[in-house]
Amino acid sequence: MKRIVFVCLLVGLITSCQQSGTKQSVSPEAFVRVEGANLITPTGEKLFIKGTNLGNWLNPEGYMFGFQKTNSGRFINEMFCQLVGPDFTAEFWKAFKDNYVTRKDIEFIASTGANTIRLPFHYKLFTDEDYMGLTGQQDGFARVDSVINWCRDNNLYVILDMHDVPGGQTGDNIDDSYGYPWLFESETSQQLFCDIWRKIADYYKNEPVILGYDLMNEPIAPYFENMDELNAKLEPLYKRVVKVIREVDNNHIVMIGGAQWNGNFQPFKDSKFDDKLMYTCHRYGGEPTKEAIMNFIHFRDSVNLPMYMGEIGHNTDEWQAAFCQTMQENNIGYTFWPYKKKDGSCFMGIKQPENWELVMTFSEAPRATYKEIREARPEQALIRKAMLDFIENGKCENCIPQVGYIQSLGLQVK
Repeated sequence: MKRIVFVCLLVGLITSCQQSGTKQSVSPEAFVRVEGANLITPTGEKLFIKGTNLGNWLNPEGYMFGFQKTNSGRFINEMFCQLVGPDFTAEFWKAFKDNYVTRKDIEFIASTGANTIRLPFHYKLFTDEDYMGLTGQQDGFARVDSVINWCRDNNLYVILDMHDVPGGQTGDNIDDSYGYPWLFESETSQQLFCDIWRKIADYYKNEPVILGYDLMNEPIAPYFENMDELNAKLEPLYKRVVKVIREVDNNHIVMIGGAQWNGNFQPFKDSKFDDKLMYTCHRYGGEPTKEAIMNFIHFRDSVNLPMYMGEIGHNTDEWQAAFCQTMQENNIGYTFWPYKKKDGSCFMGIKQPENWELVMTFSEAPRATYKEIREARPEQALIRKAMLDFIENGKCENCIPQVGYIQSLGLQVK
């Protein structure tokens, strides 16, 4: 009897260590590996990625709330503070994070037949910078730990995607930046970028639920006159961050995104500088044919490493079904963007709450002066209720499954 109790305690300890993401050593054979242009599971089977992105949860984007001009995390937070004050805004963000993605959401995603979730996050979640209602120490590890535990229970892999990096890697709203990819001009930002990834990799080095690390999302927008100069700095920075990751973690795959919306792979000259690399492309719009992604296929075949479509979507069900077939025929796995947002074109649609149009109107109103803010601000009671109702409507059980969208990805709704 004592031996049985001891074994149970030991199993519980090992499970606890594994779920913490830090302590228990795990064999390298427990992780997804790269084999030529394929991903191979620990059981020796080929893994073809199918899934979605948990966008907007840990990196808010305006259009998913129905905002247009107020389109980045900083802008949204500032607008909410002008609208309802900083204290209510902080409480909103905390409740938003608690409810926007929960175990129920992960269970729903798994029920569709998906096998992978890409988790976009803001670098500030792993710093002491103010972000989404918190000051001082952020809750990044706690939030990611929750997703990992839920995904473990539902046989899903997780890709960690640093969507917003220090200084900004893109120069547009999607990285919550200041209108330029300052990361590539700043040693301070580059060092912080490396330090955060090293910290994440050290913490999760023994976590096989994590498929890999997507180092930075869509670096270097195509708007800049010095784009070629910026592109030339991309591969050296990737090498630098991979080097510090390998100081603590030799288990996980590292994902390299192309320049200009993850679409340009020409800047990469040393494509096999690490033995656990895969490349990741993005595509929105265009014809859903092989010809539309021939540059991705050619690059993949030339380096004989996996290529994965980290983002695609926002189109008709017919277009998405055709593009999924194209990707399946050409061995490019995919995670569609996004899982959840206001209205449709996602896995789960959030119904617009009553009086939310007042929030959207304020978000688009001129607010360059305090006078303009005062004149545009609607009645507080209506706005605060609308914000709380948005959180309530965003809970998994209150969302509207977009059946056609999900089926177009080769998945199902039970």
